[in-house]
Amino acid sequence: MSFELVATVAGSPVAVAEVDAAEARLRRGARAAALPTVDTSEGRQLRRWLTQLIVTERVVAAEAAARGLTAAGAPAEDEVLPDVTARLEIGSVAAAALADPRARALFAAVTAGVDVGDDEVAGYHARNPLRFAEQRPGPHGWRIAQPTAPPLRQVRSQVVEHLRAAARRRAFRVWLDARRAALVQLAPGYEHPGDPRQPDNVHRH
Repeated sequence: MSFELVATVAGSPVAVAEVDAAEARLRRGARAAALPTVDTSEGRQLRRWLTQLIVTERVVAAEAAARGLTAAGAPAEDEVLPDVTARLEIGSVAAAALADPRARALFAAVTAGVDVGDDEVAGYHARNPLRFAEQRPGPHGWRIAQPTAPPLRQVRSQVVEHLRAAARRRAFRVWLDARRAALVQLAPGYEHPGDPRQPDNVHRH
């Protein structure tokens, strides 16, 4: 990959040197042994992923600046991404970008109007009646859920919080995808890792 630029974001260039530097930091890190070999298909996919992270950080910075947002008052990272499931829902690039408090301030602004309705809450509880049942001590130190489902009125606030958080992550992901599509132009060789048109996106067993 010898292109001088890997992308532009709102017309501003992203140099290949930025991807080189990001990759070098990873390869000096504690998990370097787990990284793919340089100049292999998997190694090129790593560079594409790093490119996505860099351009996403640029998009986030631009959008936060346009809205006058700073790190002040941003939600904590574990509020936005409380567990592995939440990180999988939002995607690895967005999850990595949300380590920046400015990105979390943007998340809060973009998703402030997202909520869930009574029918969604009731439907979720009906499909998952034990999801928020209180746990009690079980054998061998384990904790187990109560065998009977709590009524919706008892767990409604927990169901609402759970569904609203998932809906906000989904809304932010969709919004971020749209902003990247509008602002980012990728150079050949640095396409999205999942782009079926690039040669390294091949399913293998």
